[in-house]
Amino acid sequence: MNEYAPREIHVISGNEERSLRNILREIGGGVTEFVDTRVQMAKSELRETLGAVRAAIPLAVAAAAFIVTGLLLLTLALVSVITAVFAGSPYAWFYAFLIVGFCWVAFGAIAAFFVVNQFRGRGRFPKRTMEVLKADKAWLQNEARGHV
Repeated sequence: MNEYAPREIHVISGNEERSLRNILREIGGGVTEFVDTRVQMAKSELRETLGAVRAAIPLAVAAAAFIVTGLLLLTLALVSVITAVFAGSPYAWFYAFLIVGFCWVAFGAIAAFFVVNQFRGRGRFPKRTMEVLKADKAWLQNEARGHV
């Protein structure tokens, strides 16, 4: 018998005897299944979000077209009213467009500020998946401390 031949280490637990190789295979299979489950959760969440965005795009385009048309008409009406205030001046239209333009820029800057704050408040990763992964990490650390 060759004394350098690899030997299997056997672990006895309860009524059954299992080799260390089989135990490691089971652990590896469990880890693989664990990772696959988490990846599938993340993919599923991203698919749901993407589906909602795809359904909303045509409606958003139509809404934007109507809003832009309405804003242009309202802007022209406002410019006409302001022009009446400067009726005696040869620059009445210029002043009116200048005033209305500055107002729209100010409103746009305020809206952009709120949009930026909305995006800062939200994470970039799916929330449920991240919560589950954090809980899994805490559990694994707890288990590792318990078995050391």
